[in-house]
Amino acid sequence: MNRYIPMTDDDRRAMLDTIGVPSLEALFADIPDSLCLRGPAGLAPPLSELALRRRMRELASRNADTDRYACFLGAGCYDHEIPAIVSHLTGRQEFYTAYTPYQPEISQGLLQAIFEYQTMICELTGMEAANASMYDGATAAAEAILLACQATRRRRVLVSDGLHPHTLAVLRTYQQTGHFDLEIISLSRGRTDADVLQTKLDPQVAAVLIQNPNFFGVLEEMPSLTAQAHHVGAYLVAVVNPISLALLEAPGRYGADLVVGDGQVLGNAMNFGGPSLGFFAAGSKDLRRLPGRLIGQTQDRQGRRGFVMTMQTREQHIRRDRATSNICSNQALNALAAAIYMTTVGQEGLCEIARQSVSKAHYLHDRLIATGRFSSLYDAPFFSEFAVRCEDSPVELNRRLLQHQIIGGLALSDVLPEMENDWLLAATEKSSRSDMDQLVERAVL
Repeated sequence: MNRYIPMTDDDRRAMLDTIGVPSLEALFADIPDSLCLRGPAGLAPPLSELALRRRMRELASRNADTDRYACFLGAGCYDHEIPAIVSHLTGRQEFYTAYTPYQPEISQGLLQAIFEYQTMICELTGMEAANASMYDGATAAAEAILLACQATRRRRVLVSDGLHPHTLAVLRTYQQTGHFDLEIISLSRGRTDADVLQTKLDPQVAAVLIQNPNFFGVLEEMPSLTAQAHHVGAYLVAVVNPISLALLEAPGRYGADLVVGDGQVLGNAMNFGGPSLGFFAAGSKDLRRLPGRLIGQTQDRQGRRGFVMTMQTREQHIRRDRATSNICSNQALNALAAAIYMTTVGQEGLCEIARQSVSKAHYLHDRLIATGRFSSLYDAPFFSEFAVRCEDSPVELNRRLLQHQIIGGLALSDVLPEMENDWLLAATEKSSRSDMDQLVERAVL
């Protein structure tokens, strides 16, 4: 058995001599002095288990959690009701791992669960194949761009300005690898400007990426935008909210080539922003280019139904020089939660959640506009999220609401500094009429 052997002073000096550094202080010279601990850490004295539990409960009670607060904050992370069965099943020992089931002979249950997840994502998106989850929606969008560039052998990528700013930031990070060039398509009245898109489209464009509903909650005219992209042989990448697909047309039906998004809304708690999962769906033509993992159904020697990892394109496996992605660890536990959630609520339940989200968002929007203190930022149709312009500072509005156990919307200046007085609010099936009325009343005080 290996055991830890502390480094002696002689060992330390030998190490420093070998790497050519005169002292440990010089080794860590890049760390600002203000971040260096020069004395005792100042930690509180140790606590008993009972006292520690009390202390942790007291600290947790300071959080504005959605069990006690009404939440109207969206912008990519949404407060949906999660059936108790989701946490019950994902907490079982045989499922409670995020690691990859490399050995199918002992992982049939988990492999089947992931296979069912892939199937449900295909049904939602109208696509022919889906992988076994990505890190999150932002990295799924970035991987979709890489796939489109590889498939078309082009490098220009056109991205709608209605894309979530955080997703755009991830794309810019990927752009630094030099595999593609990004160009932004401006909005007109809250929607991607089709005329601007048309002026930028040419045979060098690999992909057009559109979020629908977009960051401001507005519904895009996806069929016509898809036709524009296909006219020059470019891929259309649709970034979607899976809950919205219970009511909106499936991207596969209007011709989207790749469909990606974040699956947090499918049975995953908000959890201070993560972890979540990204979903990625494609047509059969791109099956061998799909990043991440793909679970397939097969038969064993006795003709029994079985499940295996298939068509693996990861760099850890064979032919790694031809790997299409460096996505390694996946979000299997989060994908399992999504599969259990979709199975539990079913098709009718998902439609009802979407319908309630739409109707409640429009009720809240109309109540705010009726006060005369808010105005619609855009007059385009929206799903469950909308932006308004405020007479007061949205930051101050959120601070005031929090005192009444209401988590307000996103002050858009937090992510888009030029939108100083604009407020983005979301409603879900959990938003009660009384909570929405109280938000309006407190917002106009």
